[in-house]
Amino acid sequence: MFRGINPVNLDAKGRLALPAKYRDRVSDRCDGHMVLTVHPFDRCLLLYPLADWEVIESQVNALPNSTSRQARRLQHLMVGYATELDLDSANRLLLPAMHREHAELDKRLILVGQGQKFEVWSDARWSTMTEAYLDEPVGDDASDELTNLSL
Repeated sequence: MFRGINPVNLDAKGRLALPAKYRDRVSDRCDGHMVLTVHPFDRCLLLYPLADWEVIESQVNALPNSTSRQARRLQHLMVGYATELDLDSANRLLLPAMHREHAELDKRLILVGQGQKFEVWSDARWSTMTEAYLDEPVGDDASDELTNLSL
């Protein structure tokens, strides 16, 4: 499991150094073979261990794309942007320029562990989004699953 919020820097060549606390898990899970793609609904990137990505990719590709605009969206964005990346000897990943532009990444990034994957956010966009979440009033539209959580 990947969890936690990690500030990281992008170097001049567009490389992200994987935080030390995740290196053994990434090595054990996928031997450093990962897949980077775009989030279909947010301006961030998704970073999966290769085996976990392959499960997601087959689920997305199995969707009936001829009738569903949302299925086509997932296929075009997630599968279309999917790029295999390998950790280098210094535990860095080179993020392609196209992906960096899509997520509006600059030097300061936030790497967010989300269970089986990471989200990669620009620091500014992450701050804006989390502030918006915290400023939102909690409404009556929360599902039973949410209201029954004992946080």
